[in-house]
Parts: sequence; C-alpha cells; structure tokens
Amino acid sequence: MFILMVVIFVLGYVAIAFEHPIKVDKAASALILGTLCWVAYIFGAENILSLGYSHSWKEFQTLYPALHGIEAVHEFIVDFEIIRHLGEISEILFFLMAAMTIVEVVDQHQGFKVITDKINTTNKIKLLWLLSILTFFMSALLDNLTTTIVMVALLRKLVADKQTRWFFASMVVLAANAGGAWSPIGDVTTIMLWIGNQITALRIIEGVFIPSLVCMVVPLIVLSFSMKGNVSRPKQNQSEKEFTTARERSLMLFLGISGLLFVPVFKTLTHLPPYMGMLLSLGVIWVISEIMHRNKPDEIKNKLKITAVLRKVDTPTVLFFLGILTAVAALQSAGQLAMMSQMLDSKLGSAEMIALAIGVLSSVVDNVPLVAGAMGMYPISDPGTTGYLANFVQDGVFWEFLAYTAGTGGSMLIIGSAAGVAAMGLEKIDFIWYLKNISWLALVGYLSGAAVYMLEFSA
Repeated sequence: MFILMVVIFVLGYVAIAFEHPIKVDKAASALILGTLCWVAYIFGAENILSLGYSHSWKEFQTLYPALHGIEAVHEFIVDFEIIRHLGEISEILFFLMAAMTIVEVVDQHQGFKVITDKINTTNKIKLLWLLSILTFFMSALLDNLTTTIVMVALLRKLVADKQTRWFFASMVVLAANAGGAWSPIGDVTTIMLWIGNQITALRIIEGVFIPSLVCMVVPLIVLSFSMKGNVSRPKQNQSEKEFTTARERSLMLFLGISGLLFVPVFKTLTHLPPYMGMLLSLGVIWVISEIMHRNKPDEIKNKLKITAVLRKVDTPTVLFFLGILTAVAALQSAGQLAMMSQMLDSKLGSAEMIALAIGVLSSVVDNVPLVAGAMGMYPISDPGTTGYLANFVQDGVFWEFLAYTAGTGGSMLIIGSAAGVAAMGLEKIDFIWYLKNISWLALVGYLSGAAVYMLEFSA
C-alpha cells in the first residue's frame, strides 16, 4: 500500500496534466486523487506505519502511549492526522476564497479600470516588463497567491487574445513566485522559515533579493527577443450600463488593495493565521459595500452586493486545491515525503545541492510539505558551528537557498505553486501548453538565480 499510494498520486497527477485531452476537469481528478490516497493509507496503515518513515506516527505514540494495535492506528489516521491536515488545508482554502472574493468585488465595481486606464502602452514587450516588475514587488508585500489573483484580473482588462494572455499570466506566475521568495511574508514557505527562526527578515531580503530578481529578469530578456507586436485590448461594450461612479470605483479599488495589504500587518500584530486577516478584510469591505448601495435600485444591488459576487467565485479552483493538498497530506502523513528527503540527504550530501533538488521537486510536489520535511530533518545548528553543520545555523546557506529554491522552483510546472494553480484555474491555462512554452523559461531563470546566489555565497 505504501507504493500504491505513490502510484495513485502519479496517476492522478497524469490525469490533471492531461485535463484537456481526456476532457475531465482537473478538480474532479484532484478530488478522487486526494480521497484514494487516504483510502489506500488506512487500508494498509499497519504495514505502512511499521516502515518507520512517518514522523507524525512517532509523535502520536509519544503522546498516547496507552493506545496500541489497530485501535491506535485508526485513532491516529481518522481523529489525529486527517483533522490536523484539514485544519492546515482549510487555512489555505479560506484564504484563497476570501482573496478571490475581494478581487471579484473590486472587479464588479470596475475598480481595476482605474489602473488599466493609466496603462496606455499596447506594446507586448513594454507591457510584459511593466506587469512583471509590478507583480514582483507586489508579491513581496502581499504574497504570491493573492498577487497572482489580482494581476490575472488586471490582465483580463488589458489583453483580449487568449494565447497572449496565457503568456502574460504565466510570466505573472514566474514573477510572483520570484517576488515571494525574498520576502519573509511573500510565500507560505518563507513564512514557515521565518516563524521557525531558520531565517530573519532582514537577512533573507539581503541574501535572496538579487537571485530572485535574476530569476525573473532572465526569462523576460529571452522573451524580449522573441515576442513582437502589440496586444489587442478587450472591446468595451459602449452600450453597457455603468453601475458605479468614478468615486465608487476608486474607493473600492482602495479598499480592496488596502484589505489585501492589511493581511501581513494583521498577522504580525496578532500572530493569528493570515486567513483570519483576509476574512476580516472581506467582512469590512462587505459592510462598506452594503452601506454604499443600500439606497440604490434593486437592479444595482443584485449586481454589486457581495452575495451576488460570491456566485462568481471560481469554486472548481478551490476544490482543486482541496484535492491536491489532501493527497499531499496523505503522502506526508504516511512518510513518503520523509523518505524522499532522507534519500536526498544520503545521495547528494551537499547542502546547496539538497536545496536545489528540493526546488526542482517543488514543481511536482507542493513546496510546503517539502520545506516542512527539511525543517524537521535538519535542526537549527548552534551559532559558531563549523564544518557541514554551519550551513544550518540561523540565516545559514541552506535555509536562505531553500527559501529561494522552494519559492521559485514551483514555476517550472503550472501546478507546482499556489500561484500557478490559481492562474491555471482562473485562465484555464493548459498544462501541456505551459510545459512546452514556459517551463524551459522558468528552468533557465531558476538556474540563473541559483548560480547568482552561489556566486554571492562563494564571494
């Protein structure tokens, strides 16, 4: 069953990758994948846990020494592991749903028109550089997932052609992941490393900013030589009735951006999970929206009220996240990911090569459990430690490089990062198209940034 879980994951992954040829929505494949991984796990739990790869099982046995046999196994999986992982997954899903709703509210109020009206260029290269740089810095302030949702919404107002918009959305993913890697609040993995004291805020910015910038700039330079022409803007329906005033559009844009920016501040002040800050922002915007439209005709209320906007939120994307994260949680709980981390340690040996390999793997497997596995495998070394273990002190080479590789490596596949999954769901980007057109650019950028970091370190 231990191997069967991996087989199920691979087959589910293939079904997701070939969503368009087999004409089955990736959300359906992901939900089946996530469920079957846990089914295989619980049917073979005694044998799987006896292999000794599950760190969670060892922790459970320490906490509940009185439980033994099948009773302990059932308690561990059903009442301990599933509940724990569901809590972690729910944080991501609630964050995603609230962020998508806020963006949709701004869009319904035509708030993004305030920005798109100021972007006059239609030159593909200029627009690509402008949006990528904007995404890079926004991602560091917000996070790569929220930034991608915002920028994809903007792209729909700027680019009409689907294939061109896919290119732009893909570069948004690359830029968002690169921007999130050098900020302590820019990516889930950097937040984990920051909270775990593996890195400090100032040092991660100093050490990873330049490699992350190179990771984004190199693909942009390559595209600058191959991409030509102008983009066509979506046609505006002149007869379409406007439901908001210029003042309301500006206000809702301000509230939306402020609400998203408030989330890292909320987390820093309260130490509560980010999704709570996002839900608070949504609640405030909801109240203001209700007050703003309370005296308007029903026609306007029915279009702009949050209850109407919620129907437009992309639920299949949320369910896709649920399925994928549930499957990864099963592999983490059963110990396949821990076994993989141990193999990396024994085969590679070098801290830099381990971090580089984890970055490549993060394009296939979610970077969160990979980083969590690395944090569990390598305790923080004491200050002043010499030799190989010096790589694992706070702000050591391994932790800094891991922040870069885990943050940017996911760009190599469209489903390798939360930003990529969001863009794939919102724009219906084809997995094979991304693999053919973008993956090699992401790989070049990833290796270029890694080379720059290694040169910095060696200097």
